[in-house]
Amino acid sequence: MSTLAAARPMPVDRVRQSLVIAGTVVALVGAVVGSGFAGGTPIPEVAGGALSADATLLAPAGPAFAIWSVIYAGLVAYAIWQALPSQAARERQRRAGFWVLASLLLNAAWILSVQAGQLALSVVAILALLVVLVVAFVILRRNPGDSTADGILLDGVIGLYLGWVMVASVANVTSLLQVAGFDGFGGSPHAWAIGMLAAFTVIGCALAVWDGGRFAPAVASAWGLAWIGVSRLTGSLPSAPVAITAFAGAALILLVALAVRVARPTGGRRR
Repeated sequence: MSTLAAARPMPVDRVRQSLVIAGTVVALVGAVVGSGFAGGTPIPEVAGGALSADATLLAPAGPAFAIWSVIYAGLVAYAIWQALPSQAARERQRRAGFWVLASLLLNAAWILSVQAGQLALSVVAILALLVVLVVAFVILRRNPGDSTADGILLDGVIGLYLGWVMVASVANVTSLLQVAGFDGFGGSPHAWAIGMLAAFTVIGCALAVWDGGRFAPAVASAWGLAWIGVSRLTGSLPSAPVAITAFAGAALILLVALAVRVARPTGGRRR
């Protein structure tokens, strides 16, 4: 028997499992509202269109947000899996479970804030979400899983979640700065966008090196960057230099993740 599964369940374990289920339901309700159903306003239309695909040079095209369907499906699968009796006392679930719960609630808080047109509050929520996901990701890396389910439903889902929220955070902060009237100290908006994309690419590559080339965060980050590039080529706010930088960043992050994975093939399950 795995040492990670040898502990006996405690009441707090049952509480954690139940709260994660409840948090998942809250996040799903928020997603339905944010999509425009159930009386909500579609995200691209809130706050005067500040989060639309053509609001800033760093806004991804609309299809990019389809990744949320994959993330939510993964979170639902995780919530069901972690609620199994066999998962109650596992140390990995104990260490990560409440952080995943926090991410679910912050996700819903972000949607609620943008639905209320509170762009500044939405930035606070998404940056808090980013911090929580970073902590969860670090915890999972320091406490490797011992099954395929671990690799997919924890490492994979959280990695995908983190990679996308990194991109969404940049887009959200940029929208707030534009609404606040920030002019880049007189510099070119295109130069600023290119600089931010370059910095993001460096961070994405550093993450790929640090985490041993896990594909999930690299793919999600590259997905977001690629759709920023598409938006700058096909939308009403065109910029070929920004598009090229975004595409190059996406490709570089994937290449670095692949190179690290090939160079370091051992070291636990990776997604």
